[in-house]
Amino acid sequence: MQDSQETHIPNHLEEIVAAVSIRPGKNIEVKLPQTVLFQPPREKLHLCEEKAKSYSSRHEYKQAIQELVRCVALTRICYGDCHWKLAEAYVNLAQGYLQLKGLSLQAKQHAEKAKEILSNSIVPPYNDNTDVFRCSVELFHTMGRALLSLQKFKEAAENLKKAERLSKELLQCGRIEKEEWVELQAQIKVSFAQMYQGQKKSKAALPHYQEALEYMETSKGQKSLECVPVLRELAGVEQALKRHDAAINHFLQAHLILLSSEPSEEEAALSAHRVAHAALASGRPEHHDVAEQYFQESLASLKEAEGTGRAKFLSIQDEYCHFLQVTGQEERATSILSKSLEAKVGVFGDLSPEVAETYRLLSEADLAQGNHSGAHKKLNKLSWRKVMVACSGTVARGWSQVVGQSRDVDKDREPTALGNSECWPTTLEAPWDQGPRLPVLCPVTEAGTGLDVLQE
Repeated sequence: MQDSQETHIPNHLEEIVAAVSIRPGKNIEVKLPQTVLFQPPREKLHLCEEKAKSYSSRHEYKQAIQELVRCVALTRICYGDCHWKLAEAYVNLAQGYLQLKGLSLQAKQHAEKAKEILSNSIVPPYNDNTDVFRCSVELFHTMGRALLSLQKFKEAAENLKKAERLSKELLQCGRIEKEEWVELQAQIKVSFAQMYQGQKKSKAALPHYQEALEYMETSKGQKSLECVPVLRELAGVEQALKRHDAAINHFLQAHLILLSSEPSEEEAALSAHRVAHAALASGRPEHHDVAEQYFQESLASLKEAEGTGRAKFLSIQDEYCHFLQVTGQEERATSILSKSLEAKVGVFGDLSPEVAETYRLLSEADLAQGNHSGAHKKLNKLSWRKVMVACSGTVARGWSQVVGQSRDVDKDREPTALGNSECWPTTLEAPWDQGPRLPVLCPVTEAGTGLDVLQE
């Protein structure tokens, strides 16, 4: 956009914004020179956009959203309140919120704000601006995804159809290249497929996933990592339709693509586990060899893992033991389960469901082999654990009632010099039990310039 079309910025406001520093991310190795901290708004905007892309590529979505909020503020300063670039910034922010589970409503609100701005932008001289219509396609697609996450399927379908129709018109008018249109179609088709899948309409979702994969392979290449999530979702639909051969092939194709990109051991293990799980789920003997191969591959990748990786190893190992039992290898399964008990106690705890389930499986194995004494011992251990868990729940409920009654009594008491006793946390209300809370970033208000956001 030409400078003549941009909103003029008063000198004093430009000086204020230029004086506000944006802290570089901790992952940026090269220290920014002092001059970077005193850049004009447009240069700061470019820096924030690049940082947002960098964070998103590393799946650090919280940090990406912080930069996208700054982009909205800086775009308003650079271009004004009614420019299509501000709508584009709101669309990007909405897409950022869609990456975080549970924040679809915020994404929808930002998309609605973008739509309001864009509707005021499509007037001369913008009516022939291809960028405005590109932004409109992204807007309708993003709005459709947000509504889909909110399970408003009818409204989602309407917006996705608008995005599809407008992108096709842009192609026919020569406003966008065929390659760009193919890339857009891949994204829109995936959203259509997810919409039908969300309604448990697997047959309707299947052709959309297939088309999306074709478009993705055309635009990105058959071995692109971007094909992996599409292949996995397509495989899930094939499984729902009992087309197990196709599902296994799609999971296997995704696994081979992932291995070509030198993934981490954990990523490779989980990908191999998907193939094994699909082969096991088929219930067909001809898939047993595939299940055996990829269970072994998955377990080998996680064998030396620690922490969460160790828990995943034990979980996959249990599923592998189930596979061994199904295929008539009970002795081997029992041996593996027995050796895993000590590790499970260390990872999950002695009273955990995982340990209890292992004792149950081992007792069944003993009964099948006629070892009634061993089965009796293991069932006793299983019963003791279930009683302890049930008692702990009963005690917790009892204490909750006691604490509630004591609070009712304390309401009638006069506060002491240390204040009301309710100010002191009880063991049932310890703040560390509440878990981490995700801060929800507030949208930039229409009236403000966003300087308060930049000062964070």
